[in-house]
Amino acid sequence: MEISPRPGIAELGELYSSGALSPVDVVQQVLDRIERIDPALNSYVTVTAEQAIAQARRAEAEIRAGRMKGPLHGIPYAAKDLLDTRGIRTTVGSSLMAGNVPGRDAAVIERLGEAGAILIGKTGLHEWAYGITSTNPHFGPVRNPWGTDRIPGGSSGGSAAAQAAGLCVFSLGSDTGGSIRIPAALCGVAGLKPTFGRISRRGAFPLGHTLDTLGHFATSVEDLALVYSAVAGRDPMDPVSSGRPVGTLPTHPDQGLGGSLIGVPSSFYLENLHPDVETATRAALRVFEELGAEVREVRVPDIRTANSLHRLILLAEASSVHRRRLAGQREHFGDDVRALLDQGGLVLAADYLDAQRARRIFCREFDAALRQVDALVAPAVPIPAARIGAIEIDVNGRLENVRLATTRNVRALNLTGLPVVSVPCGFHGDGLPIGLQIVGGKYDEERILSIGRAYERVAGWSRRMPTIARESPTDNPQSARGTHWE
Repeated sequence: MEISPRPGIAELGELYSSGALSPVDVVQQVLDRIERIDPALNSYVTVTAEQAIAQARRAEAEIRAGRMKGPLHGIPYAAKDLLDTRGIRTTVGSSLMAGNVPGRDAAVIERLGEAGAILIGKTGLHEWAYGITSTNPHFGPVRNPWGTDRIPGGSSGGSAAAQAAGLCVFSLGSDTGGSIRIPAALCGVAGLKPTFGRISRRGAFPLGHTLDTLGHFATSVEDLALVYSAVAGRDPMDPVSSGRPVGTLPTHPDQGLGGSLIGVPSSFYLENLHPDVETATRAALRVFEELGAEVREVRVPDIRTANSLHRLILLAEASSVHRRRLAGQREHFGDDVRALLDQGGLVLAADYLDAQRARRIFCREFDAALRQVDALVAPAVPIPAARIGAIEIDVNGRLENVRLATTRNVRALNLTGLPVVSVPCGFHGDGLPIGLQIVGGKYDEERILSIGRAYERVAGWSRRMPTIARESPTDNPQSARGTHWE
């Protein structure tokens, strides 16, 4: 039985339970799609074909014996290549780590294994996860499925590109300064950055110790909820892991949003947008109203200053992670990452501490603004996906740095540690996706997932997929440099 290019988790589970389809069939079809399509995208660094087939056979036997573990049993997924995987190389996008083979899985990989999910491969990322393009000097650029001359966003670009093209059923990423929400928006998929500490970071290579958050991508918000339920929760081996119990999350659409208060920031987030982004955002707000929600403006604290605080904090923390490595092996770092790390080395301890103090004030003010509503909504990325290699992009007649323009609406939310869902909300005139972010209070994943699910059910943007996902290209001049099959 041939599956759709981007099947849902619940859909596959029903087919498994009925015996109409087996995990072996699904894994083999996904592997075939990777072999056909990924040379044009370069979304995978390593494909674990033999292991995935073996795990699929085990899952098939368990399900047929009536021992189905839950909704993720037999579901193939991809993991960003900064998560440790036992016996499988974990490169973190660096030539220095090309031969790194961990002896233990990261906590999130362990939990997915317990749930019966099947790892199908490791996805490409910006070098050391420190960038927003996923253009990697060692493994080649990851390409956007909606336009292969465009960036998929970063640093989790490989996971989002693979998701959009139907080369996995869900995928894992990380978000330090927008690295889930940016690729989700630019690749037209759903993405979740949970509350800081909600998913254990044990076994994930760090970038910014007080900012890093693990999360994931899926075709739908319903699938985001299913994965979140499996991976969130306390890990006693992760000092920042939260012990707050994970509730039962909704997996079916609500009838509406009657009685909900949806906040729209009155400053910054709707300024200097590409016209298509503004049009799509305004249309999304009308959908919320049609669903019964009250949409009101909310005053938020100074986001520009918060973005500057985030940049300074991340510069210092990333430089700390790489200080010794950079001192002895500078030539192994790409130019853009090396420049950022050098800047981080110049940050004074006093400036870093002052930034952390100012961060606490910003977080208190942002929490106060959020308490006025059930969720805040804003465009995730104010511009379309830039062309690969571009340094600047035209924004309403003015040239802006691609990195700063792309991260403008996402950085500050990493300071808060609050949960954010990104959902597709439209397309640019040239066919590139646009994303909307839904921000909730601390540990309020259930609410924002419910809101996102209600929106996507009516809006319908998540059902669209790029042409490359619907076709079977066999001869593409773009080669997946560095991809490795095991």
